[in-house]
Amino acid sequence: MNYEETDLTDAQILRMKAEERLKDNQKTSMPVLEADEKRLLHELQVHQIELELQNEELRRANEMAETALRKFTILYDLAPMGYFILNEEGTIEELNFTGANILHDKRISLLNSNFKLFVSEDSLPEFNDFFRKVFISNSKESCELMLGYGNNPPCPVYMEGVIADDEWKCFLSVLDLSDFKKQNKAK
Repeated sequence: MNYEETDLTDAQILRMKAEERLKDNQKTSMPVLEADEKRLLHELQVHQIELELQNEELRRANEMAETALRKFTILYDLAPMGYFILNEEGTIEELNFTGANILHDKRISLLNSNFKLFVSEDSLPEFNDFFRKVFISNSKESCELMLGYGNNPPCPVYMEGVIADDEWKCFLSVLDLSDFKKQNKAK
């Protein structure tokens, strides 16, 4: 029977499937019982089969969720550009592995650090202007500047930032331009 073509709820479809499965099982193994006992046993068996069907659905949904999580993890963590989530003050709340590599540090060490600390001193006014525009304009902004702090070599980057609709967070993508600039100089 094709349940999708009828106007039944998921619970009703589940009940009908359980009833059918129980009928198939009873054809081979059900002894004759008193009427009340038979009805009660029937209800318990139907309920058990409903639970088994629900468990199968949950297992399938869980497998789909795990597959989606693996794909997201690969897409986010192994992306060729750095992804950051910054709060209004510029504190790094989330970042991917490429972002950590661009900043020359471990991911766990960078969490709760202020992104501005990694912007070169010469580029800090430009970054502050870019960051302010991201929060004011509520649209995607971009800039090109230098990252560099401590003994790390300066790194030219291209950035795009946008505010999430439901949160007051800056989603920042950072592309390391070092190799690109080296290739252009070699030409």
